[in-house]
Amino acid sequence: MSTPILECIDLSKTFAGPTRLFKRNPLVTAVDRISLQVMPGETLAIVGESGSGKSTLGRLLLRLLTPSQGEIFYQGEAITQASGARLNQLRRELQIIFQDPFASLNPRMNVAAIVGEPLWLHSSLSARQRQEKVADLLHTVGLPAAWANRYPHEFSGGQRQRIGIARALASGPKLLLGDEPVSALDVSVQAQVVNLLESLKQQFGLTMIIVAHGLAVIRHMSDRVVVMYLGQIVEIAAVDDIFDTPLHPYTQALIASAPQLQPGVKRHIPMLQGDLPNPASPPSGCRFHTRCPHASDECRLLEPINQVLAGGRQIACHRWQEINRDRSVIDLAPPSAAFLRRRALFERAVKQRSITLSGEVTP
Repeated sequence: MSTPILECIDLSKTFAGPTRLFKRNPLVTAVDRISLQVMPGETLAIVGESGSGKSTLGRLLLRLLTPSQGEIFYQGEAITQASGARLNQLRRELQIIFQDPFASLNPRMNVAAIVGEPLWLHSSLSARQRQEKVADLLHTVGLPAAWANRYPHEFSGGQRQRIGIARALASGPKLLLGDEPVSALDVSVQAQVVNLLESLKQQFGLTMIIVAHGLAVIRHMSDRVVVMYLGQIVEIAAVDDIFDTPLHPYTQALIASAPQLQPGVKRHIPMLQGDLPNPASPPSGCRFHTRCPHASDECRLLEPINQVLAGGRQIACHRWQEINRDRSVIDLAPPSAAFLRRRALFERAVKQRSITLSGEVTP
């Protein structure tokens, strides 16, 4: 089995909330105890609603943000505390494509300077060599080399995103993170950029992480999918498994919310109701229970364990087996020891009638 190119263990990030008069700032946990692996050469997608912590997780993995807790490993090396020259080297190997193709480009710099800056920082090329490399990079992303003297405002949104991709490729990265790389583009341009990223992945042997909530884009270009809800992972599976046989109620509702291509076709799964809870005061137990049609007392009181199923699939749900019992295509794996311990805790609490009206379990 190959070694993950990038891995995080119990990764968390907490921010201070908005200031309130005569009150302490509430703490907002944007990413809460996340563990995952990114394998070499794969495209891993991170999906979820706005506010679920997708972009924060991506920035943590690239060390653009410092985690509050947990460990990050790059090619087996702990990089959580990396700084100075080592962090500068990581910047060369771990690159990002930002969501907004205009705000991410300096309007005072022309394309030659924007794309050539990583070369100036991370290589010993001469000015002429950098100029030639910039021309090659522009050609690679489908832009004429003669446009190197133009400024960002002279380009369309899709062209600006191509410039951002060229800049990300300039340092010769091994892993590329796309933070909603096509969400700000016209639909007609999105397919072009997606196809460009796919061809670049094959050409340069890249590993990619795509943060998005456009399900069509995710299914087209990803190998595995991580589904997040309110800072936590609820399901991880291969892309076909996620779309064909989603196990978690949130994943099912997320996929059902995608537009139907056939008008009048009845939806088998109801769409989500209500808004995402306040991350500064998340619900107890399973964080999805306030919107889940299958929620029980167990879901309201106990946080579900992330179970690893056959084939490496992961799911964090107390009742996933009951919910999917009629789906014969799913191989129901036996519950893990941690899952059984949590269930025994709940049953003992019910037996002793120690469940209070406030929703807490007393010792």
